[in-house]
Amino acid sequence: MAETVYDLIVVGSGPGGYVAAIRASQLGMKTAIVERESLGGICLNWGCIPTKALLRTSEINHLLHHLDAYGFSAKDISYDAKKVIARSRAVAAQLSNGVKFLMRKNKVTVIEGEAKLAGMSGPHRKLTVTKNGAASGELAAPHVVLATGARARPLPGLEVDGKLVWAYREAMVPDAIPKSLLVVGSGAIGIEFASFYRNMGADVTVVEMLDRVLPVEDEEISSFARKSFEKQGMKIVTGATVKGAKKAANAVTVQIEAGGKTQDITVERVIVAIGIVGNVEGLGLEGTKVKIERTHVVVDPYLRTDEPGVYAIGDLVGPPWLAHKASHEGVLCVERIAGNTDNRPLDINNVPGCTYCMPQVASVGLTEAKAKAAGYEVKVGRFPYIGNGKAIALGEPEGMVKTVFDAKTGALLGAHMIGAEVTELIQGYTIARTLETTEHELMETIFPHPTLSEMMHESVLDAFGRVIHM
Repeated sequence: MAETVYDLIVVGSGPGGYVAAIRASQLGMKTAIVERESLGGICLNWGCIPTKALLRTSEINHLLHHLDAYGFSAKDISYDAKKVIARSRAVAAQLSNGVKFLMRKNKVTVIEGEAKLAGMSGPHRKLTVTKNGAASGELAAPHVVLATGARARPLPGLEVDGKLVWAYREAMVPDAIPKSLLVVGSGAIGIEFASFYRNMGADVTVVEMLDRVLPVEDEEISSFARKSFEKQGMKIVTGATVKGAKKAANAVTVQIEAGGKTQDITVERVIVAIGIVGNVEGLGLEGTKVKIERTHVVVDPYLRTDEPGVYAIGDLVGPPWLAHKASHEGVLCVERIAGNTDNRPLDINNVPGCTYCMPQVASVGLTEAKAKAAGYEVKVGRFPYIGNGKAIALGEPEGMVKTVFDAKTGALLGAHMIGAEVTELIQGYTIARTLETTEHELMETIFPHPTLSEMMHESVLDAFGRVIHM
């Protein structure tokens, strides 16, 4: 079987892989991308995009049950679960087709199948491709970017069975909305599913091993979020471990231990969302210098592995495991391969994190606790949604904006937000951090009125004793 030679081959077409392929093509490289499932990877097909479609539906359902606050009334409000799921899948398909168009537009060769490193052929690294278990081709290139992503981490004793116990894939395509649900894990994925199903009417319990929900967020934001979730009727158990589970025909009884006490929780369905493991199997890494730690590939600041010509990006490497971080890494990696030595390594403290629950949560940079632990003397500003005219007009008075500054230099160390549309607002602070903006520039910036963004200004002002509307 003859080899097809490229300048660069990308393995995996998620938001890291397909962006890397496009940038490589823009830089004049003959590029191929190998994908075993659907273009766009988990994010577009089973993650970021379809979950947002589901969450949008649940937001509408929530509003329909609170119409009186806006002067409306409606009777016999109902939904068709099959249509809800169908819309989510249609959105995912539209985006995946969009990636197909981008591949054609940028002259990236798309190869269906699973790729595996297979030694060297002169200066080129060889890859074999299989499809449906049969060999389908051989490729070669001096540079190979691994972007195979990750999958849900299993929980021993509560294994995913696709019927009663779900991972994210099953949770996105239920036959019906369960009346009761247990979510194990309160990170972004777990809380988003908890929020979706609660707003669709399910009785939801969230179990978290650590002492607070959304544990990577600032403690104040986590506390605010928990109170909000519980106000919505969610049950939350923190500092908890799963001790066992018993399955019935259409229900699961899960034994939970928390605070020295054990309780049994019986629900129709369970979602396991306790993290991810990297897809490192079947890549032919055996016999190479590629290092793997805790299921993830080890790379340097420019995404190079210890094996010459082999790179890795996205969820396959270190945290934060976010689509936009993967895309940035894809560009950074490929530009380095092309000889660009001006680009700087990724600063993970400038990567914003977003959780699309209700209320939304977003952050960038250091939490207050981490800033203090790093030795900073901090100034902290806060501003509540209830003090913002646009938030009140929208009927969204629940939330807050928190900013953390270096008291000595005025540098913005971190920003943490909870409330309506904070996932759109956080980019303002992300730009500020990227530009190394200080409190002076932020206070001098004019924010439009009436907007939610005014709270970002007020929070900065509050940190330095100059808040106006509080």
